[in-house]
Parts: sequence; C-alpha cells; structure tokens
Amino acid sequence: MMKFVIYNNWQQLPESAHARFAQGEKVNLFFSRPWLENVAATLDDAEALLLACVISDGNVLAILPLIMGHGNTCYSLKHRYTSHYSLLLADDDQQRILTCLAQGLSQWPIHSLLLEPIADNDSRLTGLHQALATAGYHGERHFRHYNWIYRLQQQSYVDYLASRPARLRNTIVRKKRKLHRDHGYKIRLFSGDEVPLAMSDYYLVYNASWKANEQYVDFLDGVVAGFSQQGWSRLAVLYVCGQPVAAQLWFVLHGKASIFRLAYDEAWKQYSPGSILTSFLMEYVIDTDKVDEIDFLTGNDAYKQDWMSERRECFALSCVKNVKTANRHQRFIELLKSKILRKTIKRL
Repeated sequence: MMKFVIYNNWQQLPESAHARFAQGEKVNLFFSRPWLENVAATLDDAEALLLACVISDGNVLAILPLIMGHGNTCYSLKHRYTSHYSLLLADDDQQRILTCLAQGLSQWPIHSLLLEPIADNDSRLTGLHQALATAGYHGERHFRHYNWIYRLQQQSYVDYLASRPARLRNTIVRKKRKLHRDHGYKIRLFSGDEVPLAMSDYYLVYNASWKANEQYVDFLDGVVAGFSQQGWSRLAVLYVCGQPVAAQLWFVLHGKASIFRLAYDEAWKQYSPGSILTSFLMEYVIDTDKVDEIDFLTGNDAYKQDWMSERRECFALSCVKNVKTANRHQRFIELLKSKILRKTIKRL
C-alpha cells in the first residue's frame, strides 16, 4: 500500500532512496544526491527542508525535494546555480504514485508551490501538475529561462567542429596561433580528486574576470568535493608564463557533459582564452569521455548558439490550493512572477 511521508533531513530517508537518486543522476546532475545535499546545506534559519516522498513496503517510489518558506509556501530545493529541477520518480505505476503524492501534499498545510526551473518536456512534473489539479490546486506555467544543448550523433570532435559556424572555427585557429606566437601557453586538465586541489587557480581567474568575486565559494567547494569523489569533475586551466588566465569547470556523468562555470582574466581578452579552453574541453569530452550530449545550462547568450545546436525552454510551475476567487489567485501569481523577476534581475 502506498503512503505519503515527509522527511526533514537526509538521514531519515530509507536506504531504498538510493535507487531514486541513482535513477535521477542518470537524467541530470541537478537531480543527484550530492547536488541536492549541498543545496540543502545553504538554507537559512527561516527555511526548512522537506523531502516529500511516496513509499510502498519500504521502497521509496518518489521524492519531491522542497523548501518550506514563509506563509505555508513551498519552493523547489534549488540554488542560484540550479539549471534543472524535477521529481525523482520510479518508472512503474507512475499515475498512482503521483496521485498519492498530490493528495499527501494537499493534506499538509502547504497552500502554494513554486517548482522551478523545469524542462518543457518533463513528463514527471507534467503528471504531478495534473495530479495536483485533481487534488485541489490551480497551477500555471511561466517562462523561466532558455537552455542550449548539443546532441552528438556518434560524432568525433573533428565532425562536431566541422558542423559549427566558420567564424567560430576561424576564431579558434587564429587566437591559438596568436597566443602561442606572442606568449606561449599551456592547458592543464584536472579530473577526479585533482580538481578540489586545483580550485585555487579557478578562483584566481574568476577574481580577475568581469564577474568579480565568486559569491558561493563554500557551496561550490562542496559540490566539487562531492562530484570529484564520483569522478564527475573536469577542470581545465589555461596558463601563460605559469599564471592561470582562463578556467572552466565542467561536470561529466552518465554520457552528459554540463558546462558549469567559465571565467577568464580580462587582461587577456584579446586572445579569446575562453574559446580556446572551450574547444579543448569539447574535444576531451567528445573523444575521450564519449559523451552523448553537451549542456550549456542556463542562458540565451549569443555565443552559446555558436557551440550548441538546440534551444530548449524551462518554466516555473506555480500551484495554489483552494483558490476562492480569480482575484486572489491573480494576486498570488503576480507575487510569484515578481519573485522570479527579482531573481532574474539580481542574476543579470
């Protein structure tokens, strides 16, 4: 028999929850347990972790990671760096599981939910949306951000590069030649347990970039430590005369490479060190890691279109329980929209 349970910390989860996280990380790094645990560690005193689960005979069938905020409103367990969010859901009997989850949420003092950012083709959250509607929630979707990806069709790096715009290929060749001629350079790739030790060079570059100082050092170090233990981290650093001038942190797991953090020293902008380093890592993840997909995560920056081939949309799903009047619901929706807008403006 299925039952709805809410846990308030990771230690309360049954051992069978490992299967859901193992399943989730195959879809996206943001659904992995190391990522979610690091996000939960950033919560302040006004926020509480809620792991809304469906369990049957000791088996965890679904996990919806949430944050309980003010006014009985729950939000996705997400960080500013979270590009994708979803529900961890078993493959079998999904409709019954989602119905149980929605009914369980409706019986708790949870008046509203804001789940974001979710892919437009996420069948798990689409199903939850429908189940919540049946349980008495009114839901609406709002655009959140764009996401650029490249799906490889068993291509080599040479094949991939040939499919990219001529201006990008020419830029890579010219800038490599110019940097080598003027100063010389060296690229070093760190992976696995090497990455946490090399993060000091990443921070040197980041602090010299247009992005100023890294705001979330503790969070990033925690993610890197957890992912590096799994062998998922790739940190490439471009050195000139022994000094780091560009650095990129990527994560590679289950056939997908995610381009996570990029930075270069603005003093070297004329040499396009970022493009040189991106081409290096592209070649590595395609020819060595043999990935099937490369994900540029959040943003619609023009330069991402040169490297990627497909643009997807991500949304926020807002749900309100037992709305009495259209005006009341509209006020809540406007509040959620303003929250999303403030986050977007802050990030920009």
